Amino acid sequence: MFNIVSYVIFLTVSFYITIDVGRRCFIAGKSYLEYLLHDKGMCLTINRILLGCYYLLNLGYIAVNLAFWDKVGSVEELISVTAVRIGYIALILCVLHYMNIFTLYFLKNKLTLK
Repeated sequence: MFNIVSYVIFLTVSFYITIDVGRRCFIAGKSYLEYLLHDKGMCLTINRILLGCYYLLNLGYIAVNLAFWDKVGSVEELISVTAVRIGYIALILCVLHYMNIFTLYFLKNKLTLK
């Protein structure tokens, strides 16, 4: 019973975080990409590709996470396991976001040096 409650909490929070962060990064990413690339059509295309890859990667990680879920036997374990799994999702989102920003920045600098 605790596992099912833990799954529901984890899935609800993870989907909300994934969708909300993806939407915010998509909206804010438009102006960042336009600043870097100066081509609105290319920026929109890159932004959509990044959003699609972001959703696929995160939803895949969430699905794999469920496959390796520990058995939860008490309320304390439910809170602990669920919080750790949600924390991993948040950390992965943060790392992916900054990797994208730095990659685009360095690619822009490399293109302007030529």
